[in-house]
Amino acid sequence: MSATIGYTRRLVAAAMLLALAACNTTDIASVEEPAAVPMTGQTNEPAPGFENVKAGSEQDFILNVGRRIYFTQDSATLDSVAKATLDNQATWLANNPGWLLKLQGFADDSGSASAMQALSQKRADAVMAYLTSKGVDAGRMWAKGYGKDREVRDCEDRSCKVQNRRVVANLRTQRDAL
Repeated sequence: MSATIGYTRRLVAAAMLLALAACNTTDIASVEEPAAVPMTGQTNEPAPGFENVKAGSEQDFILNVGRRIYFTQDSATLDSVAKATLDNQATWLANNPGWLLKLQGFADDSGSASAMQALSQKRADAVMAYLTSKGVDAGRMWAKGYGKDREVRDCEDRSCKVQNRRVVANLRTQRDAL
């Protein structure tokens, strides 16, 4: 009896495989979904939703240049990634002389409020000094450290804290209060 059950199970399984093999859904899929565009790794097309970003606008600066610089814990030293972003900012600012730049420094909660205030100011000053060294007029920029008072997120883990160790470059059309 068990041999008959085993044979029947194999027969049912084979019938199911034949039925699945007979199904051809490629015709349906080609009607329902457009063909995928080959990925070349290179494109000059804007991302969907950003087709109307005007060159030289604040959105252009944010999307195409980057406005955030990140730091390691207890440091105001610019790394190679930060310098690359700042090089792009300097070039963009040279091409768009009507903009001013407010540099806002921030810190995480790894030290006292006064220590983090001083560190965030050092970070903002380091960014300003680098941009000045790349030809951006110091009169177009001002730097303010906010310490740990304006955290992106209040958190304990390292990956979250790094978001708070930053300088944010904000474009302005006129100077505002520090």
